[in-house]
Amino acid sequence: METSLDYNTERDQLIIPEYGRHIQKMINHAKATASKEERNKLAKAIIAVMGNMQPHLRDVPDFQHKLWDQLFIIADFDLDVDSPFDIPIREALEARPDPLHYPQNFPKYRFYGNQIKTMIDVATTWEDGEKKDALIIAIANHMKKSFLNWNKDTVEDIVIFDHLFELSNGALNLKDKEVVLAKSEDLLRVKSKFSSTNKKPVKKNNNNRNRKQRY
Repeated sequence: METSLDYNTERDQLIIPEYGRHIQKMINHAKATASKEERNKLAKAIIAVMGNMQPHLRDVPDFQHKLWDQLFIIADFDLDVDSPFDIPIREALEARPDPLHYPQNFPKYRFYGNQIKTMIDVATTWEDGEKKDALIIAIANHMKKSFLNWNKDTVEDIVIFDHLFELSNGALNLKDKEVVLAKSEDLLRVKSKFSSTNKKPVKKNNNNRNRKQRY
């Protein structure tokens, strides 16, 4: 007596595995139904079952719209029923998204990051004054910190001033001013109230040491 086993590898591939094989069989049955009125009844019943399988998504906006889209996807876009929403198109779902263009403002000094260039561009538009001078010094200190994080060494302030002058196209010039940036050890120091230096020492229980022996 031989037993025929039905392996998953021999079955049709599940289009949306989260709903299981029974939902896919129900949709295939609806596709094979001749009467459109009966197909509409079956489609609504299948949507109800699919909604019960995803109760955590009931509060998500357009929940019913998502279920109907998934119904047509599982049906391989070959199900003639009346949908309350626009029927999805295969080409729209399979279309590849446009590639992301990452900003490359100054690839020569990538260790500073793109935000530094944005800050420099903003600083060049400010009017001369104390606020602009404070912003320029803050930018220079941040550049020095970024440089130290990348280099893990020391750096002279004149190097930061030269890079700032170059990235601003000569608009921000600290080379001729008596400006001293923060020290390297201060920029790299990690200050945290939860550091090991602030932890209180744990007292050991030495009661057993002073306890007298009974015997």
